[in-house]
Amino acid sequence: MPDRIPHSNPDYDRERRCGFSEVIYCPGKTVEQLKEIFSSLMEKHDNVIASRISPEQWEALKQLSSEIEYNPTARMAYIHRDKELKGVGKILIVSAGTSDMPVAEEAALTAEVMGNEVHRIYDVGVAGLHRLMEHTEILKAATVIIAVAGMEGALPSIVAGLVDRPVIAVPTSVGYGTSFQGLTALLGMLNACASGVTVVNIDNGFGAAYAATRVNRKFNRN
Repeated sequence: MPDRIPHSNPDYDRERRCGFSEVIYCPGKTVEQLKEIFSSLMEKHDNVIASRISPEQWEALKQLSSEIEYNPTARMAYIHRDKELKGVGKILIVSAGTSDMPVAEEAALTAEVMGNEVHRIYDVGVAGLHRLMEHTEILKAATVIIAVAGMEGALPSIVAGLVDRPVIAVPTSVGYGTSFQGLTALLGMLNACASGVTVVNIDNGFGAAYAATRVNRKFNRN
C-alpha cells in the first residue's frame, strides 16, 4: 500500500506529534475507502481505531485481517497490538443510565486502545444517587473521570462535587421531549455549579477519551 491513496491523505506522523495515530471516522466513507485507509494505517501503526463504524462497514473491514476487533456497542473496529500502559493512573468512566452505554463504551474502549487502565461504573444517575455514592472510593482513586449523561446532564456536576479529580463531561442525545437531542444536557453541563468540569460535544465519547488520555499521560510527571 503506497503512502498516499487517491481519495485520502493519511497523517502517518500524528502518533509521534500527538501520542496516537490518526483515528478513522467511518460515516460518509465507502467500504473501499475505509478498507484502503485502514490497511494503510495498520501497516504503520500498532494500534488503529475506526470509529462510528456501521455493521455493513464492519462486514467488509473484517476481511482485511483477523487482528481487527469489533465492539458493536461502542461502534468501533480496532487493532490493539501494543497493550503497554502509557498512562500513569486510571481513567474512570461513569455513566448515568444504560441508554448512555454506546457513548460510554466509545470513551472506555478508545481510552483502553490508547494505552490506559480503564474502569467502568454504569447506570448510577442522579435519579438514584445512592448508587453513585456506593462507589466513592473508586471515584477518589481515579486520575481523571469521564462522566456521561443525557436527560438534564446533572451527573458530572455531582461527581465533580465529590472528588478533587478532573471531570470530563459528555452529554448524550438521550432523553424525553425537551432534551432536544442532547442540547439540554450540554447546556446543563456547561453551566455546572461544581468547579473543574470540562465539557465535550454531544455524544463525543471519543473526544473525551482523547482528552483524558492526555491528562493521564502527564499526571504526576515532572
